[in-house]
Amino acid sequence: KNMSDFSLNITDCTQVVVPEEVFFTVAAAGILENLLILIAVVRNKNLHMPMYFFICSLAISDMLGSLYKTLENIFIILCKLGYLTRHGDFEKKLDDVMDSMFILSLLGSIFSLLAIAADRYITIFYALRYHNIMTLRRALIILAIIWTFCAGSSIAIALFSYEAATVIPFTILFPLMMFFILCLYVHMFLLARSHAKKIASLPTSTAHQRSNMKGAITLTIFLGVFLCCWAPFVLHILLARFCPHNPYCACYMSIFHVNGTLIMCNSIIDPMIFAFRSPELRSTFKKMFYCFR
Repeated sequence: KNMSDFSLNITDCTQVVVPEEVFFTVAAAGILENLLILIAVVRNKNLHMPMYFFICSLAISDMLGSLYKTLENIFIILCKLGYLTRHGDFEKKLDDVMDSMFILSLLGSIFSLLAIAADRYITIFYALRYHNIMTLRRALIILAIIWTFCAGSSIAIALFSYEAATVIPFTILFPLMMFFILCLYVHMFLLARSHAKKIASLPTSTAHQRSNMKGAITLTIFLGVFLCCWAPFVLHILLARFCPHNPYCACYMSIFHVNGTLIMCNSIIDPMIFAFRSPELRSTFKKMFYCFR
């Protein structure tokens, strides 16, 4: 709030506020959709595969993003209404918890996307050895390492968020990981044609290759949506840290609520991509709806 008031004092840009009804509707839809993905994977044993476990990891990250913004807005509303009083270092501790949840969501999404990209790469170029390379046990170990690292990093960054030495590596990590995933994509698509020729003699090569490339296209959509929804908020963090007194930076920071809503929109779009592009998930959803009826 102090940053918002300061921004309005040095710029003519009006702060854009998203209505609370729209905000909470988007947040609730994102949480419910991702929860539905998790339930579908748990219920259907055919989905107990590394790829779907990595998708579940991304769904959990999306849920944390929506939950973070929802809780933050609830606390702000309670403070405005006077039901939650600020005393001592309570506000700072609460702010650290919210920041930690946000960072956990962002890091979890980045590394989950990286795990999905690596899984797709192995599926396409090491199809015959995929089940030996990416076993269920290895997938679970990878996820355990990812979430342990993300949890530790989120706590450390939240506690030392006021230090430039902490903010700079965190903000650099976002474009660095995106660049690495992009390089993986480029390498994947450039070698796809030559690899297809090598396996053309196999009876099921055509169908298998189409399925793998469909997974690669789905992952490309994930990455595009992730960049569009998260990049504006990460840019806001950079501007707030390095040029808060600049009128142009302050003008961009006036759309803070819109950037926060974009994060939750990512939580809604990802499950839709899962549902529309995965026949197994579509079948599981239909069975679940029939059971509910």
